[in-house]
Amino acid sequence: MNTQISRVAVSALVMLAALIVATTYWQVWAAPALAERRDNSIQRVAEFQVDRGRIFASDGRTVLARNVRRRVGGKTLYFRRYPTGGLFAHAVGYSTQVRSRTGLERSQNDFLTAANANLNTVVDRTLDRLRGSTIKGNDLVLTLHPRAQRVAMRALAGNCGAVAAIEPSTGRVLVLASRPTYNPNLVERPGGFARITRKRGGCQSPLLNRATSGLYPPGSIFKVVTGAAALESGRFTPASRFNDPGYCIEYGQRVQNYDTTRPFGNVNLHQALQYSINSVFCEIGKSLGGIEILDQSRRFGFYSDPALDTPPEERSPSGLYKAGRLFFPEDRFQVDPGRLAFGQERMLVTPLQMAVATGAVANGGVVMRPTLVQRVESRDGQVVSRLDRTELGRAVSAKTAAELRAMMESVVSSGTGTNAQISGVSVAGKTGTAETGVAGRNVTWFIAFAPAEKPRVAIAVVLENQSGTGGTTAAPIAKQVMEALLPASRT
Repeated sequence: MNTQISRVAVSALVMLAALIVATTYWQVWAAPALAERRDNSIQRVAEFQVDRGRIFASDGRTVLARNVRRRVGGKTLYFRRYPTGGLFAHAVGYSTQVRSRTGLERSQNDFLTAANANLNTVVDRTLDRLRGSTIKGNDLVLTLHPRAQRVAMRALAGNCGAVAAIEPSTGRVLVLASRPTYNPNLVERPGGFARITRKRGGCQSPLLNRATSGLYPPGSIFKVVTGAAALESGRFTPASRFNDPGYCIEYGQRVQNYDTTRPFGNVNLHQALQYSINSVFCEIGKSLGGIEILDQSRRFGFYSDPALDTPPEERSPSGLYKAGRLFFPEDRFQVDPGRLAFGQERMLVTPLQMAVATGAVANGGVVMRPTLVQRVESRDGQVVSRLDRTELGRAVSAKTAAELRAMMESVVSSGTGTNAQISGVSVAGKTGTAETGVAGRNVTWFIAFAPAEKPRVAIAVVLENQSGTGGTTAAPIAKQVMEALLPASRT
């Protein structure tokens, strides 16, 4: 009898222990995964009973995301609406019943649903539950400037491309524009997703945020990185002399200047950047070696995921790519230093990364963390979280940054970037025209910051499938966006 009682007791203890372990697993360790499952209808309904926080542009007035309230099955549910349509679609993303979430709607979901651990939010959420009131999420105020965003999207119309602009001293992202775009209000409508993803003209992938995930050969804008490596090495100065016959010899073959009809003869490094002379940078690349140039690119943020507020899968690192994967050579023979030096080889970059690198030059050599969320506010206007100005490291010395700035000013004042000139404002910039392998079709770029002596904006513009150069296609767009930003940046 005692043996039977003992067995029953042991069995009961084992089952109790199993129950405790199972309950702990499902409520603690497995809970986040369950919450993220798209087929978790209970979780989905619960989240749509939360009055999700609104999203505003930098002015605190322009509404980018809000809710509409509906009674469904006896419950009050809240559904997302996006008043500006496709204007901010890639940064804001969408939150839907079926298609889950993208953009800031996903990465900032805890704040927007009042699920964050901030003390004020926890107290407010608890009080709402005790009173039986609807839980209200926190609002986001972004760094994106509405007027400049409209200017950028309008300027990109008819093209596949992107614009990224930041404030150099803080890293605040002022513009994040991508074309083609899409209307997030259509995502859940019958046939809406098919309409969004249908190819239009020569542009594919409207859901792709080209500003943060689009990877492009940089062409001559990469000469700023090569120039930084050259100056930082101590082997070159802006006055270093070179002879340009119109080409350089790399592995026994000629590497031509973009303009094959015009050798520049005897020039210095300053003039080589001003007029974007491939042969000079090819020779610099051969002298420095590819690994030294890539090490310099790392200091600008290449080979790392941009530290933005958006989901990690919506950001791509810049660097050399091999068979679709990021690649850093183990020895000097794995990279062609001459072609790398003027932005060809297998180098691929995002507009955001080039805006950050340009911003570092403007900021005296210091790289700032880019951010989209200026602050998080409760519904009664209390600040829950505020943007922190974060330095990611020093890319170049203040002396090198000043030398690069002077060289880039010459690009705009009398070099390849004159189309970016702004009356009464000094602009420092660099053009880029990257070959794609298709005759007569290029990826064109322009990077810049202004005012050059006290920068308030750093920008990168990229356009796909162009027949012209960066100076004729991308520079005018950068000019328009900078003109829209500079008055606002003074306030």
